[in-house]
Amino acid sequence: MRYARISLVLCCWNLLCACTLYNPATTTTPGASGTNLNIAIPTAGNSWGMSNGEFISVNLVTAEGVRNWNNPSHTIRTFFYVAQAGPIALGVRARVAAGVSRLKFNFRNTSQEITLTGTGFRDTYIGDFQVDYPGYYYVDLTGGERTGAVFADVDQLLVGSANPAAIKFARDDFYFARRGPSVHLNFGLPDGVDQVEWFYSQLTIPANQDVVGSYFMANGFGEGYFGIQVNSATERKILFSIWSPYQTDDPTAIPAAYKVRLLRKGEGVTTGEFGNEGSGGQSFKSYNWKTGVTYGFLVGARPTGEGHTDYSAYFFDPAINQWSLIAQFRRPQTHTYLKNLYSFLENFIPAQGVYARKGLYQNQWVFETNTGWHELTQATFTADDTARKGYRRDYSGGTEGQGFYLKNCGFTSDQVAVDTPFERKRLRVPPQIDFTLLE
Repeated sequence: MRYARISLVLCCWNLLCACTLYNPATTTTPGASGTNLNIAIPTAGNSWGMSNGEFISVNLVTAEGVRNWNNPSHTIRTFFYVAQAGPIALGVRARVAAGVSRLKFNFRNTSQEITLTGTGFRDTYIGDFQVDYPGYYYVDLTGGERTGAVFADVDQLLVGSANPAAIKFARDDFYFARRGPSVHLNFGLPDGVDQVEWFYSQLTIPANQDVVGSYFMANGFGEGYFGIQVNSATERKILFSIWSPYQTDDPTAIPAAYKVRLLRKGEGVTTGEFGNEGSGGQSFKSYNWKTGVTYGFLVGARPTGEGHTDYSAYFFDPAINQWSLIAQFRRPQTHTYLKNLYSFLENFIPAQGVYARKGLYQNQWVFETNTGWHELTQATFTADDTARKGYRRDYSGGTEGQGFYLKNCGFTSDQVAVDTPFERKRLRVPPQIDFTLLE
């Protein structure tokens, strides 16, 4: 997810710096304009390592902040969002192991050199700058010269602003903050449609949007979800999961009477249990799906009449022109048809939260046993707590072409307000599916 190019390339080199000893209670180092460095942005949740203009997985940013930084080709990039144009001051809270370190500090095409000394954490004022319009910005720290083993341990980027509420960044919960915001489309059912047995949709991933760590979930419902993932540079999956009605993150703790049971699975599908975000039955198939291709997703739910509900998932690849069974699960203690229909986009690898990704969610329909197919054209755009707390603002969604889109991460500045309703064009051509021919 590339950064908002409203994000101006933030760059700087700085020479002399005023230093004051770190005060753990507050940061009040004054800038030249008298602006206090009154905002401390933790590098642990807001910074990434870079080399030669590319983000790297080297463990420069830890849970404590920037550590083990000894390579002069490595840059520390720290992102923050500014909601209001105006002047700001910048500084850093850092320490050096021994001697002196000289670093390049870059912000908005302005370069300065800063000199750091002292084995304890100190606040270093760098300069006063101007922010011209709202959006994401970043500062870069690059190694120059050092006499110690590392350039510096950097705990915080310091910002001075007359309006601290206008500066947005991840304050805590860094695991999810680094993953970035998850975004959703929540579909409304037409009036009078209640017993939804099947949910159909299409999904297209545009070129270059198949970022590692992405889960493009097409067909979600109250008890599970179904979509495709990018697990690594060489592995992609189709994933279908059903939550157990027993609330736990540990699948081994689920009593036998509450375990989701596999009824059947398709060719090449692996099944088992999952945990950590609720628990239940999971199925996946390694499958080399491609960008620019529109795939079909079909999920069904049918109560057994004995206190259970059976869920089935089918995947359609136009290259082979047929529906393939992923899996069918039986969920105990459940009597329901499909409800709370939605789609989502998430990044599940924290290091990948710096890259933007986008999915096109299209042609949603539901099938009711007695009344047939009904088109879903209305959706409400929502997001998770990372977005709602303002820790990340790089998310958007809405209509595009004949369907909807979801986009997240990358520190882009094309934010769309959470809870915004959207309506796509009505296509009026229902899916042509003979349910009797499904596996």
